[in-house]
Order: sequence, then structure tokens, then C-alpha cells
Amino acid sequence: MVFTIRIVSNTPLTNETDPEVVAKTFFEQIGYLSKGADPTIPYKLFADFFIKHPEKAWFVEDLAKQLNTSKPTIYRHLNKLKNMDILEETQVYDELTKQHKKAYRIRYGNLQKAWNFVEAHIKVAVENYGKTVEHLQKLMEKKRMDEE
Repeated sequence: MVFTIRIVSNTPLTNETDPEVVAKTFFEQIGYLSKGADPTIPYKLFADFFIKHPEKAWFVEDLAKQLNTSKPTIYRHLNKLKNMDILEETQVYDELTKQHKKAYRIRYGNLQKAWNFVEAHIKVAVENYGKTVEHLQKLMEKKRMDEE
């Protein structure tokens, strides 16, 4: 799995008192919601299910039914959250089918703890970029020296 998240310069939303405004703005900042696209399903999926019930593991079929959409649509949005490492996949016993099935929940059952995990990934990614830049600089200097 590839770790993917959008990083933008921003001001913390700590003065905003409306949780829906904070959530929508945050979701746009990290690249979960696309500006211009209909945010209804991805917003409700993240806010109404995962954030409001962080410890609950959700089956895709249940999410699709409650959001009145298809399973592929749910998977598309789940994959965005999984690529950010905010969600974790788990096996849960389904009483209806009498078998274990894949389900999804906020990593560690807590958004703040999940975000700490995301920050660790960001730090590693930035450090790796730094190493690449350092290596590129050395290669360019060597090439320049060889040409002289």
C-alpha cells in the first residue's frame, strides 16, 4: 500500500466552533475531499460513521446501504482513507453470514491516535525526500566536476 496525503500550508482551525466546518475544511486540506466534487458521500462516510463511531468496525455492505450508494463507491473512498493510514482493516464476525468479514474503522479507534500514525509516515516521507535531494546534489556536483 502506498501512503498518500496532501500537505498544504494552513492555519489551525482552532477558532472555528462548528465541527462540520472544521471537518469539511480538514478533509479538503488533506486531500480526502476534492474541491468541486460532490462531497456528500465521502463526507458522511468519514464524519458520520468513522469519526462519530471511531471504535466501531463497519462492513462495506452496511455503509453502502446506509449511504444509498454502491460498494465500489464506498471502496473508492475507503481506499483514500486507507492510503492516508487513517483507517485500519480488521476481521469481524458477521452475525448474518456467520463468518468473519473485512470491516473498517479509524486506526486505534481514535482519530487523534490515528493522526499520530499519519504524522509518523509524513516525517519518514519528508526525511526520504531530504536524502534523495542530498544524493541528487552530490550527483550533480560530481557530474559538474567530471565535465570540468
